[in-house]
Amino acid sequence: MTAYDDAVQRYFAAWNAGPEELEKAVAAAFTDGAAYTDPLADVRGHEQLAAAIAGAQQQFPGFTFRPAGAVDGHHALVRFGWELVAPDGSAPVAGFDVATLAEDGRIASVSGFLDRVPAV
Repeated sequence: MTAYDDAVQRYFAAWNAGPEELEKAVAAAFTDGAAYTDPLADVRGHEQLAAAIAGAQQQFPGFTFRPAGAVDGHHALVRFGWELVAPDGSAPVAGFDVATLAEDGRIASVSGFLDRVPAV
């Protein structure tokens, strides 16, 4: 497993963590001042990241994030696709993220893009 794969694995662990594990999972995946920006969020630091993740989990109860496709990286950059999977196995939301890794392998920043979202 590469450092890129490891960072992405910790990223998904944070997004799928239960309330009792969320704080620890966010700290394992992200640097203290990590930035996360996508079309729906622009947050900084562990507390705001955990709140954004908890908000997504509340909006989509019972859903889980999973990787879609291969992880690709160079230098301190990693990109990967993902899907948000419903309990019935469908994946109504999908996108891809580009992350910058810190020297310790944790994520320092994420730029997220939504490729598929449900109609409202």
